[in-house]
Amino acid sequence: MSANKNQTDYDVIIVGGGLAGLSLSCLLGKIDGLRVACIDRDAPKDQLASDERTTAISYGSAQILTRAGVWDDLQKGGCPIENIEILDGNSPLLLQFLSDEVEGKAFGWIISNHHIRTVLMQHMKNMSVDHIAPARVKDFAVSEGSATVILDDDKELTAKLIVGADGRGSSLREYMDVPVRGWNYNQRAVVCFISHEFPHHNKAVEHFWPAGPFANLPMNDTEDGRHRSSLVFTEHGKKRGGSLMNLTDEEFLAEVQERFPDSYGRVEVINNMRKAYPLSLSHAAEYISPRMVLVADAAHGIHPIAGQGLNLGFRDLGCLATLIEDAVARNADIGADELLQSYQRKRRPDNMAMVAVTDGLVRLFSNDLPPVKLLRRFGLRAVSKLKPAKKFFMHRAMGE
Repeated sequence: MSANKNQTDYDVIIVGGGLAGLSLSCLLGKIDGLRVACIDRDAPKDQLASDERTTAISYGSAQILTRAGVWDDLQKGGCPIENIEILDGNSPLLLQFLSDEVEGKAFGWIISNHHIRTVLMQHMKNMSVDHIAPARVKDFAVSEGSATVILDDDKELTAKLIVGADGRGSSLREYMDVPVRGWNYNQRAVVCFISHEFPHHNKAVEHFWPAGPFANLPMNDTEDGRHRSSLVFTEHGKKRGGSLMNLTDEEFLAEVQERFPDSYGRVEVINNMRKAYPLSLSHAAEYISPRMVLVADAAHGIHPIAGQGLNLGFRDLGCLATLIEDAVARNADIGADELLQSYQRKRRPDNMAMVAVTDGLVRLFSNDLPPVKLLRRFGLRAVSKLKPAKKFFMHRAMGE
């Protein structure tokens, strides 16, 4: 439970202890005098259980995490992405993003979710943040000067501002009665860790097939020197009988090896662990209501096709933390409507643009009709040849 079990009055209460909620807790925990609580339905030991997923932290997100004081420790467990290769089906056409073209900066880092959670929780212990876990939220209430979180044991916690970082099924968004627009892509992302014979040279590869993108993302070598990557294998979800999840370990490995670049050599699936996650799009009609605000997946959930989901959320966190820090410096109300309206004005255009871009990419690259195939290959060729266009997309990939 809470580091201070008797405290019930806070400045900010964050509902949700996933990567977004923990990151925001560390950002706000750096603000002097701010009383922060993070409510997490899972016990810390469960949060730190093995997680086969990784997160691509963009260059821009790393700057936000530096403000939170956690990036140095996060980076130790991350593998930099120095080059990106994008391929379309069986076409020899290749679009390359090279770090040399962006002043030698890394486009991002691939970090295991387990390492991210471990570092964030360690830093929270040294901040003025109460990590209330495990705890479930039963209800909310709002008054003129504060908002209240009611836990399932009927304990009430009050704050000037409640932040919903509780994912796509956000209970805070439901209480706010905010409509959500979105749809199911009828796709699954099958993810696992793999080892391979030859090094990846810090290269990320995204290969677009009609069934969905196949991405291999560079990870740090294991302690015994094995080369590793994180694999994201997207498949259509209509015929469950043909799912990759139903294959034997040997059959799955054969599917992976067939699609993997020859330059990686022989491939093995680490621990034979693979899991599947349904892919969908969701976008809240509003991010705010009196004394309440939504961030990250609670506000917008996008397809992972461009690796920008959590990075988009980090931009929410950075914006909100800046507004709160400014309000604290001015001794202003951090839950005031003016602050919340400013947050929504600043974040909505960026979020809507990324929702549109990722949705468009899914439809473009999941379509194998000859005219569409010709159009997208023309687009890849144009981006590759036109330096301003290429530089624009490289900086977007970096989250700048």
